[in-house]
This record gives sequence, structure tokens and C-alpha cells, in this order.
Amino acid sequence: MKNIVVQKYGGTSVGTTEKIKNVAERILSFKAKGKNLVVIVSAMGDSTDELIKLAKEITPNPSGREYDALISTGEAVSASLVAMALKQKGQEAVSLSGRQAGVHTEDMHGKARILDVKPTRILEELKAGKIVIITGFQGVNSFDDTTTIGRGGSDTSAVVIAAALKAELCEIYTDVDGVYTTNPNLIKDARKLDVIAYDEMLEFASLGAGVLHPRAVEVAKAYGIEIHVRSSFNYNEGTIVKEVLKMEIKNPVTGVAYDENTAKIAILGLSDEPGVAGNLFTQLADSKVNVDMIVQSNQVNQKNDIAFTVSLDDFHKAKEITEALAKKVKAEKVVYDQEVAKVSIVGVGMVSSPGVAARMFSMLGEKGINIDLISTSEIKVSCIIDRKLTAEAVKILHSGFDLAKK
Repeated sequence: MKNIVVQKYGGTSVGTTEKIKNVAERILSFKAKGKNLVVIVSAMGDSTDELIKLAKEITPNPSGREYDALISTGEAVSASLVAMALKQKGQEAVSLSGRQAGVHTEDMHGKARILDVKPTRILEELKAGKIVIITGFQGVNSFDDTTTIGRGGSDTSAVVIAAALKAELCEIYTDVDGVYTTNPNLIKDARKLDVIAYDEMLEFASLGAGVLHPRAVEVAKAYGIEIHVRSSFNYNEGTIVKEVLKMEIKNPVTGVAYDENTAKIAILGLSDEPGVAGNLFTQLADSKVNVDMIVQSNQVNQKNDIAFTVSLDDFHKAKEITEALAKKVKAEKVVYDQEVAKVSIVGVGMVSSPGVAARMFSMLGEKGINIDLISTSEIKVSCIIDRKLTAEAVKILHSGFDLAKK
């Protein structure tokens, strides 16, 4: 089937019934151009947070199956209301759950990965002339139970469904009108990017920029799907996420990202024995704790220190696992810091521009900002700093690399 456009509307875009009516008008404007529309929706506003709060009032540790069954209802509400709004305007529409849309996931709950999409029902409804509204963030497992794919997963739902349908375009509508060189709410002269490479966007997403979910970018890159990130509150052009290997690189740094949802844990005085680090990080992985930066330093007397970072959401679980292992292997102690942030510079131009990391460190050092940990890749340099200095550090780097200039 041709002329399929997949659109995704986030929680702020469908946060009220008035906003839902506006979304319906936007959808209809695309339908008028002869497009076959598949629309993925998130839950209204903060409704998912409210559902989580209800669950926690019942039990601090709800079962995964019932937790997913509960929080998936938020998207169902949005999908039904958007379909109603379209029908009210004379357009046939149908709302589908992730299960009805053929979204199949792993058997785990809370952070299940999408394994496959069988879009039979979607295509049937499109052929009948309907606009299809699908609940994002969810699917069904091999036990026919509803699963969720993690916060921000509606982006992933949209891109995976776009790939399954061989859609000509995937648009992600949010409360910002594109991807900026850094957070425009923090830095007034932040500049909207017309185009950003998949790899750069993946780094931005992984580093805490909330515009797109990292898994959505991974899937888009794997299937060569261009994503158009734009605002649902205006009709301005947004930012295109695509492969840009041939694009002229004017600045080695494309933008500055930061993540204040970060905590640092360190084991001090760890015996320098094979397998200890592997054991620790295997246990963390088995507990679904995502470890970010890892730094190991050799000390005297065959002792090592290992420091790593996790999200604040995973901190207590990671701390418990780390302390248990430290006790078992008789490490000297475990220290941690929940008052840190990660500040990063990102740019595909770094590959051919030596000295970028040194410039970053010098800029921060000249302003008295101490760097705790450092992590690098071909297109990224990240530093752990005191969280109180995040805004100052971002401002220094954004200005120092002339990111306000096009």
C-alpha cells in the first residue's frame, strides 16, 4: 500500500480534549492530501504518572503483568478520544490497541522490546478508508498479555510500525518544534537544527535529550526511515533525522546535551582479579540496570577502583547489588554520589577534528568546573560534574563551540 504516513503525538500534544480536537484537524489536513494515515498516541498529559501513583498506593512492588495492564490504559483513552474527534468531523477512524495492531514483544514487562509487527489489521482498516489510531508504548507477548516497552516507548512504536508498513514518512509531534543545539529553555540562543544524523540523534537521545527515544532512533537507522521531529502546536518545519554521511560538516560539535538523572557509584580497593568486574556488571545487567559510564583505575598493592554511572531510577537497585558484591570480594568500601550530572558534546565532525575533547576540558577548567569522570566515543565526549553547575557548564560549552551560529 502506498502513501502511508505514520504520525506520533506525545502526551502534551493530546493533553486536553481541546488539544485532541486540534490534533484531529492536523490529521485531516494530511488525509486531504491523499495520504493513508496511521497515528500513534501517548497517554494524555501526566495520566501515566497518575496511574503509576495509584499502583504505588496499593503496593510498592506491583507485579509486572498487572502494572502493565494498568498503565497501558492511558494510551487507550487517548486513542479512543482521537478516533471520536475524527468521526465527529466526518472522517472514519478506528482505534487499535498494540495487540490489535499486531505489535509483538518480549515476554518481560515494563521494558519489553518489540520483536515483530504483523500489520494485517492496520492494512485492512486503511484499505477501508479509515484513519488508524494506535496506542503507543505497548504490545502483546507470547502469553497474550499486554506489555509496555518503557517510558518514551511511543516513539519506538511509531518507527517500528512505520518500518513494518514501509511508510514514506514518520513524523514525531511533540511540544518542541525540532531538535536544538541544546535545551532552548536553558540557553536562549540555542539553534534549531534543520538536519541531524542518526548517530548524533542517537547520542542526544541516549544522553538525556527528551526529544526522541533512543530505541526509536536505532530502529530508524536500521531501516533507513527518515524521522521528522516537529511541534503539534504550529505548522513550522522541524528537524529531519536521517543519514548525512555526505553532508558538509562546518562545526565538529553539533550540540550540547546534559542529563541530571544520573548517579555515580564506585567500589574502592577492589582486588585485581579476573572476572570480578564481569561478575558485577553481569549482575547489574540481569537486574535490568543500564550502566552508562565505566572507569577503572589501577592502584597500588594490586588494588583497583571501579566507578560507573546509572540513572537515578536504578540507583538503589544498583547500590544494593554493588554493596553485596563488594562485601563478598572484600573490597575496601563503596561510595556513591546522587548529586552529579552528565554534560556531553556531540558531533559527527569530531571524527576528523582532533583536539575537541581538550577544548572541552579547558573551557570547563578555566571556569573552575571540576570533571569527575570522562567517557568518549568517535562523536561524543561526556563529563560527570557537580549537578549544581550543569546550567553553567552547558552555557560555557554552547558558547565556546559557537553553536548559536549556523
